[in-house]
Amino acid sequence: MSLIVTCPNCGPREVAELRCAGETTKRPGPDPTVRELNEYIYFREGTWGVQREWWFCRACEDWFLAERHTYTNEVERTWLPEPAA
Repeated sequence: MSLIVTCPNCGPREVAELRCAGETTKRPGPDPTVRELNEYIYFREGTWGVQREWWFCRACEDWFLAERHTYTNEVERTWLPEPAA
């Protein structure tokens, strides 16, 4: 049984057509310390439950966000990110 994830552009897709890039993170400020940079690059929360993740669709070549339950693997919702200001 394959995981189906809904791309906001293309609709439902098998996970083989997508790439999960992991959970979202918050970027450090304009003058980060070495510790802040290391935490940003290497450490993740590893949430048990619903976590927000970046996904890439190979069909439309676009990035989108998804909320996926890490235990049941159920994708609760997907959406396109807001444009950077």
